[in-house]
Amino acid sequence: MDRPCNRLHYPNMELIPTYALYGEQESKQDWLHWETIPARSQGHDFRIAPHRHDHLFQVLSLTAGTARVVLDGAAIRLVAGEIVVVPALVVHGYVFSPDVDGLVLTLFERDVRALDLGFEHAAILRTGAFAVMQAMERLIDEADNPGERHELAMRAHLTLLLLTLHRAHSQAVAGDGRTDRTRLHAAAFRQLVERRFRQTRRIADYAGEIGVSPAHLNRISRQVLGASALAVIERRIALEARRQLLFSTLPIKQIGAELGYDDPAYFTRFITRMLGLSPAAFRQKMRRA
Repeated sequence: MDRPCNRLHYPNMELIPTYALYGEQESKQDWLHWETIPARSQGHDFRIAPHRHDHLFQVLSLTAGTARVVLDGAAIRLVAGEIVVVPALVVHGYVFSPDVDGLVLTLFERDVRALDLGFEHAAILRTGAFAVMQAMERLIDEADNPGERHELAMRAHLTLLLLTLHRAHSQAVAGDGRTDRTRLHAAAFRQLVERRFRQTRRIADYAGEIGVSPAHLNRISRQVLGASALAVIERRIALEARRQLLFSTLPIKQIGAELGYDDPAYFTRFITRMLGLSPAAFRQKMRRA
């Protein structure tokens, strides 16, 4: 898979390692980037350290070799024929085998969200992965060999790729294919939590936007997501706190304030309950490890 790559950059750095593309801070800005996995990883000894992208959406297609991917602290083994979907802000890293091959496609998150297909969380795609790989190849072939009305063709191929990804993602998350009202409400709740977890923990705020009662939202959350609505919100807050404690140098008090906890003592009690250690002890332990 020896093809040129189209370079993309979005210059926005945070304290958690945040790159346009891994290891890059300045480059030409464009709306699409593609390259082979070896092209990016060989220079880093086939290791891509944990980092995130503020405004980028990535699809990694593994066609040869194996890999270990870490998504927000969860380690997963990949084999050829599998695909990783990484929305913006997800902390991710890879360790590849030396015989690795495959493609990494990077888009602006705004272009993905414009189609309202709901990629809120990272995912590993197995079922439907071949169709996704074919759609990626068609998009890249048009990019490498522009024809008449090239921009229109690119947008059409991008839409088809994202729709194929959405279908594969739906199969991976809900193999029974049901799209009943309960599941739709649960999906809407998760999307709201992703957008608003820093601003509010009140169940009534989320229930009101979805158009259900707080009690009904709790029933939906327990049935589909396996936890109460408050637990879902708190887990998302704890995930962001964990990211900041692991990957940033922000003071603990500031992390708490940015997550809606103005009382540092209350934030410390919350983190201790969620992570099993105080924020300071958790940060110290993980840095030693």
